[in-house]
Amino acid sequence: MIISHGISAARSPLPRGVRRALDAMRANVGHNWRLAELAAVAGVSARTLQRQFLAFIGKTPRAVLREIGLECARRELLQGRPSLKIMDVALRCGFPHFGRFSIAYRRCYDETPSQTLKRQAVLTDALRAMPSLLMPARDRPTVAFGPIEAAAENLALAADIADDLVTALTRAGIAVASRSIAARYHLGGAIRGSGAQTHLTIRLIDTETGGQLWAHRADSVLRDDDIATTEHLAARIAAALQPCLRLAEIDRALRKPVTSLGAQDLALRAMPGVLSLDACGNARALEMLERAMDQDPDHPLAIALAAWAHVQRVVYHFTHAPQEERARSLELARRARALCGDATVLAILGNALSLLREFDAADLVTRRALAIDGGSAWAWSRSGWIDVYKGDPQSAVERFKIALDLAPHDPLAFNSMVGIGCALFTAGQYAEGAHWQERALAEHPTASWVHRTLCPAHVLAGQAPQARRSLDALRQHYPDLTVSEVHRGMPPLPPSQCDLVVGALQEVGLPA
Repeated sequence: MIISHGISAARSPLPRGVRRALDAMRANVGHNWRLAELAAVAGVSARTLQRQFLAFIGKTPRAVLREIGLECARRELLQGRPSLKIMDVALRCGFPHFGRFSIAYRRCYDETPSQTLKRQAVLTDALRAMPSLLMPARDRPTVAFGPIEAAAENLALAADIADDLVTALTRAGIAVASRSIAARYHLGGAIRGSGAQTHLTIRLIDTETGGQLWAHRADSVLRDDDIATTEHLAARIAAALQPCLRLAEIDRALRKPVTSLGAQDLALRAMPGVLSLDACGNARALEMLERAMDQDPDHPLAIALAAWAHVQRVVYHFTHAPQEERARSLELARRARALCGDATVLAILGNALSLLREFDAADLVTRRALAIDGGSAWAWSRSGWIDVYKGDPQSAVERFKIALDLAPHDPLAFNSMVGIGCALFTAGQYAEGAHWQERALAEHPTASWVHRTLCPAHVLAGQAPQARRSLDALRQHYPDLTVSEVHRGMPPLPPSQCDLVVGALQEVGLPA
């Protein structure tokens, strides 16, 4: 799986002229390309180029150039350099009119450029405040990582980034080796370009197949007047790498013969089912996790995942025995707390404890996860949910967005969108809350339980047709669901918000 930035075509392959035009746009983002210039680069007429863009990409060259510019601006703002000026970013990315840039940016990313930049300061401060905690290795994937390639003038910068990246990867639960003999994966990096065009490229290679699994590009890593915060950059790279590496480890476990599966393999095989947040995936996952715990009663990942999976059955209405499931989850969560876990295990445990309404314990383990790995998207997301449950929607939204900034392609990214929607709901911003929950459902259509809070958001926003459609979708998936069952299974929102949810569902017609 390759994660890359930029405009991708819906149809493939692209005509040569379109590819040439796209390459020219990306290589000179700030240039105000005229159609005739692009046509000359592409080697076709302006009319032909316009027609090919519409046929193969579905957009005009001007619209594509605008999107490339916005993506470039987004990447720069997410790097969060302290002295970065938004006006300079806009100009570099081809937006000479600052007001129009801000409007376009907000439409694309649901926030202003200044909000994106300010949030990076929160992340940078958190990274700098982290103690030097490195957890002992257990069942870690091993990545070989050598020096980052660079020209002589950028060798010092390359060395600083490499050092910080080794630390960030180790905090994230990834073992780093200097040689690839025993490593499952190879991570390579290179700094190319000069001045304002300097960029860093990182690639993850599977050492068995030689295939590229993932790629990351950071633009403008060096400027004449400003050096990017390498610790922040390294944490972002490690966070973006984790979902892909986790998927690669799961694939490895799936390829193993059933007769040779250990506890770690079974836990990895179970993880997608737990992350799916749906009934079928949950049931499959619990079966494998029980086998993992039979093999190794003290396996932290298996126990933490099982604790979360059991309480999911209560919260998402997967069970007719909620008290028994909650009791089993609490037992497993207490066992997991007694074991030494990495940031991933602690974040998973925080999920279970918060849904069990053990808020102090959930907050403690989530903070510990962030102390170990300040780039853990799962821990940032869970800390956002804890803020929602405590009634602090502003802090919750910022933490969810940090999680999305760090790992937008993570399987749980949709749950951070649900969290933003719930936080905005608790702040009384019902239409905005509904918008974010609709986005989450578009990312994860099987998460029908989202309609429990989406439908009330539509009701309170005065959006009756949308509320009716949402209720119909909820009842189609849960035909016997009642208001009382929703109330029993709801996540631990503040009581006043639970009353609003229940009242809105009654108003729109859910049986009592």
